[in-house]
Amino acid sequence: MRTGRGTLSVAAGLVLVALASVGYVLPPAFDPPPLKADVAFQAIPPQPRAELRPVVATGSIKREEISLRAEGQSLEGTVRSPARTGRYPAMVFVSGSGNGSRTEFEPQAEFLAKAGVVTLAFDKRTVGYNFRDRDFGLLADDALRMVEYLRGRQDVDASRVGIWGVSEGGWVVPIAAAKSDSVGFVVLVSSPNVSPLRQVAWALNEQLLRLRAPIGVRDLLTRAMGVVGFDFLRYDAMPALRGIRQPVLAFYGTTDPSIPFVESTQALTTALKQAGNDDYTIRFMGNGDHAMRVGGGPFTHGYLETLANWILGLPGTAEPVLHLAGATPVQRFEASDVPAAPWYAGGTMLGLTICLAAVGYVAGPVAAMVVRLRGRHHIPETTARLWPPIRRRLSRMAWTGLGLLVSVVAFIVLLVLFSINQAGAWPAVLAGWLVVRVLAVLMLIQEVTAVAAVVAGLREGMRPSRWQHVAIAGVLGGTGLLLVAAAYYGLFSFPW
Repeated sequence: MRTGRGTLSVAAGLVLVALASVGYVLPPAFDPPPLKADVAFQAIPPQPRAELRPVVATGSIKREEISLRAEGQSLEGTVRSPARTGRYPAMVFVSGSGNGSRTEFEPQAEFLAKAGVVTLAFDKRTVGYNFRDRDFGLLADDALRMVEYLRGRQDVDASRVGIWGVSEGGWVVPIAAAKSDSVGFVVLVSSPNVSPLRQVAWALNEQLLRLRAPIGVRDLLTRAMGVVGFDFLRYDAMPALRGIRQPVLAFYGTTDPSIPFVESTQALTTALKQAGNDDYTIRFMGNGDHAMRVGGGPFTHGYLETLANWILGLPGTAEPVLHLAGATPVQRFEASDVPAAPWYAGGTMLGLTICLAAVGYVAGPVAAMVVRLRGRHHIPETTARLWPPIRRRLSRMAWTGLGLLVSVVAFIVLLVLFSINQAGAWPAVLAGWLVVRVLAVLMLIQEVTAVAAVVAGLREGMRPSRWQHVAIAGVLGGTGLLLVAAAYYGLFSFPW
């Protein structure tokens, strides 16, 4: 007796509803609320003209390659210094996340050196720093080695040697400044000042809003983030910020999609006030992105001038006329934390689910092949007649499950790439999300129809062999596990 299409449709619909409800019932949920308005950021005055006065950056400079021994490896760097004899202020560049090549600082380092500031840019360490493990204290020690090197140079004013840090460097530089009085000043560029997990979650939400991605995309990615167990993601920046006693200059771009710049500023000012440090200058640069550039091109107006005038004017510029000045920053949503995934959805369970599904999918085709190699004369006539269509269903289901896994990974990579360059990205994001969800629904339909086919075959007298039992259990069980995982990550949830 065959199961009618109407019955199958009802069954598939009921399973779909059940799976869709999983996305709503099970934690964690991530829905950052709008950021409450802060009067301090409603009417920010323009920058004082003295900070923006033109800087003469035309002097001849010298370049010197250095290598300093650090923990576990040597660090290679480039020193740029004014060619004229004298003692100048100096600054170390600390990079953001990634490989941190010193070449990225070349334009700023050249400008400052020509203006009268000795600069040192160095390649980030490769030992003890990777995607999973990041020791900000170790990176801070590297920066301090560079500081001590500069303080020992004849062309450097040892009382005015500072550290400049961008993005992830905003977690590193405060550690170094709090640890050593050798640091004379601190420059922070796009410093998050919230935990890495909150920063990444905020950036993710902001990027998806700009890409006009469906809300389900955010649910998928934030639940995946909740699975990640990297310790550094929950790093608390406040203790190190409260340890800064040196003058601070901080820059934030008003179009930066990577950090919650209003909350980052609030965290910085709160920590410095708790430390009794009133020597801080915070400037919001109009149209500035994460690297203080306009659309990835030239530096935002006034950034280099403000930076050079502040460093060259120390210690007088340490006490600003205005603590906050520049363009008005607008942050739409709070930087909310992503809840950790519950035990049943943690990284171990997710890995186990994928492994079991893979084993089931491999066992199915292997078992089917063994059945075919054994020959039909070993199989009862009824089973030989009913098994081929079931085998084809199982094979298609295995390929769909594999396709779903590949499409999810490809979709996440697509989002990462488009978060860097968003021009014309939203149609591709919508298309990618459509492919992922269609494959998930297709896999659900295949599971229901395959179960129905197996039940119908058993009713008609099919007597599966041991190998056929392996194929059926492996593919149906593996697909069932993937369906539950897909439901947890919101691939069946509504709205879109």
